[in-house]
Amino acid sequence: MSTSANPVRYLRSLGAAAIATSLLALSACSGSALGGDDSSGSEGPVKIGLLVPQSGVYKSLGDDMKAGFEVYLEQNDNQLGGREVEVILADEGESPDTGKAAAQKLLEQDQVAAVTGVVSSLTMNAIADEFAAAQIPLVSSNASPVGLVKDFVWRTSYENDEPGKALGTYVSGLGGGSTYLIAADYQAGKDETGGFKSTYEPAGGVIAGEGYTPFPGTTNFQPYLANITASGATNVFSFYAGGAAVDFVKQYAQFGLAGTVKHYSAGFLTEGSVLEAQGESALGTFTAMNYAPDIDNEINKKFVEDYEAKTGLQPTTYAMASYDAAKVLDMAIEEAGTDSAEIDKQIAELGEIESPRGTWEFNDTKTPKQMWYLREVQMVDGKLVNAIVEELGEQG
Repeated sequence: MSTSANPVRYLRSLGAAAIATSLLALSACSGSALGGDDSSGSEGPVKIGLLVPQSGVYKSLGDDMKAGFEVYLEQNDNQLGGREVEVILADEGESPDTGKAAAQKLLEQDQVAAVTGVVSSLTMNAIADEFAAAQIPLVSSNASPVGLVKDFVWRTSYENDEPGKALGTYVSGLGGGSTYLIAADYQAGKDETGGFKSTYEPAGGVIAGEGYTPFPGTTNFQPYLANITASGATNVFSFYAGGAAVDFVKQYAQFGLAGTVKHYSAGFLTEGSVLEAQGESALGTFTAMNYAPDIDNEINKKFVEDYEAKTGLQPTTYAMASYDAAKVLDMAIEEAGTDSAEIDKQIAELGEIESPRGTWEFNDTKTPKQMWYLREVQMVDGKLVNAIVEELGEQG
C-alpha cells in the first residue's frame, strides 16, 4: 500500500498521540456467533485475542509482543478499522498444551474476531488446525515453523529457516574455515540449522559438527562448548532465545570462544532484554534479523520513540512484528467489519505494508517477503546495541 494511495492511514501509522489503552479482559465475554457475524458495517467494538506467554521461559518475548501491539493501538485511538478494540489477553505459557488450551478459550468462550501473538512453533503446530476449522484468522507475530501453510493462518514475522539461510549465504561468501552448528533441540532449532545448511553447504561451506541441547532446561553448556573446541571450527552458527540465550552467550565467552571462534546466530540470541543480561559477553556476536531499531524510516522513528516512552526499552523484532500484526488487522477490519471470514479475505488482498522494518508484503506461504540484515553487538554511547552492518538480501 503506497502512502499516496491512503494518506490518512499513513499518517495514522506514523502515530497519533497515545490517548487510550487496550482493555485486557481475562474472563469469558458474551457475544454473537463464534468469531463475530457483523458484516453489516455497524460500528460496534471488535474483540481481538492476544495469545502470548505471560509465564514461563518465553515471558519476556510475550511482554515485548504485548507492548508492540499496544503501541499501535495507542497511536490509533485504541481502534482497529475505525472500531473500538477489546483485547483479550491469554497466556500461551511454555508448552503446546497450555498454548492450545488458551487458544481454545479465545475461540470457544471469548468469541474473538481474530487472534494474534504465539511465540512457540510447537504451540503453532498444535493450534493451526483449530483456527482453520473455526474459520477465524490467526495472525502470528512470532511462531512460524517451516512448511506450515494453513487456511486462516498468517505470520508477520518470518519463516523459521530464513535467518539461517541468510547467514549461510553470507558466511560461505567469506571463504575458508568451517562452521559448527548448535541449537535447542526442538523444531525451531532444527529449522534454523537446516536453513543455514541449505545455503552454506551448496556454496562449498564445511560443517565441522552439530550439537542439539535439550529444550527446555539446559543451563550448563560447557560439554557442548567443549565439542565446539574439539571440532576445530572457525565459526559457530547457533539458535537460542530467552533465558537459554543468556546462559549460552555468557558461557561461550567464559569458555574462551568469544573473539577466537566467530559467532553467528539467528537474531533472537541477542534480542531485547537478553542482551542487557548477557552484558559485554555478547560483544562481537553477529546475528541475522529482519529488524533493528536503527532502520532509517519515519514509521520506525515514531515506533521507537513511542515504544521507548512506554517501556523504557528499545523495540525488538517481537514487538515490531506484533505492531505490524495490529496494522494488518487494522487494514483488514476497515474493509471487512468484524466478520472473521471477511477479515481473512481482506488480509489476502492487502498488498504492500509500510512498516518499521520497511515495506513488505505477504508471499504465497502467508509470511513476509522482506529484507534481512546482518547485525553486530556493539557498544554505542555506553549501551549494548544490535547495530546494522549490512543488508543480507530478501527472504520470503
